[in-house]
Amino acid sequence: MITIRKAHERGHADHGWLNTWHTFSFANYYDPEQMGYSSLRVINDDRVAPGAGFPTHPHRDMEIVTYVLSGALEHKDSMGNGTVIRPGEVQRMSAGTGIRHSEFNASPSEEVHLLQIWIMPDHGGITPSYEQKFFDDAEKLGKLRLVASPDGSDGSVTIHQDVKLYAGLIDPEHPVEHALPPGRRAYLHVARGAASLNDDALEAGDGARIESESKIRLESNSSAEILLFDLA
Repeated sequence: MITIRKAHERGHADHGWLNTWHTFSFANYYDPEQMGYSSLRVINDDRVAPGAGFPTHPHRDMEIVTYVLSGALEHKDSMGNGTVIRPGEVQRMSAGTGIRHSEFNASPSEEVHLLQIWIMPDHGGITPSYEQKFFDDAEKLGKLRLVASPDGSDGSVTIHQDVKLYAGLIDPEHPVEHALPPGRRAYLHVARGAASLNDDALEAGDGARIESESKIRLESNSSAEILLFDLA
């Protein structure tokens, strides 16, 4: 069974410096039917204006994955990390017992477009940690590249939960097929472009809950970038 959620059905807030869409309940957007999916709690589709960003703020007991689609996001945290996240890079921050961080668009002219993903950890009180890795487009073209997993397999970043996160690039010559293990469910997010999931047409920002499907097929008449979450 595939249940589609269109992009315009998400929560939305435009703060001037931040234009954001919330797949699940977040901040002032609350929908009791959209409180997350399995351990997936947040997918925020953020566009941050030049020279703006999120000032230092706290987190705890959450696995936070940042995926930049365009521009560059400057990150600083209380663990002493100071990095810039660019397209192709995946950042994982385990907030655990508590962490403070800031995120800024340091460009004077270019917007930064990113997805911030929160996954509930499998237990609380984890020692905070940070990881960032680059995945080339060639690794994602016509395939689902594992970018986050509970054991860091295949060079992915490590998350403290039974979740596998895949990133893929699709075009007319490079469709993707993926088998879903029995007893698992999945969530698909179209980061940009347009694609079809089995027989369902999807556009940028659309999402799909996937249950009791043994296999999915992703195609695009143009191009698309997608994220697929394999969930317990």
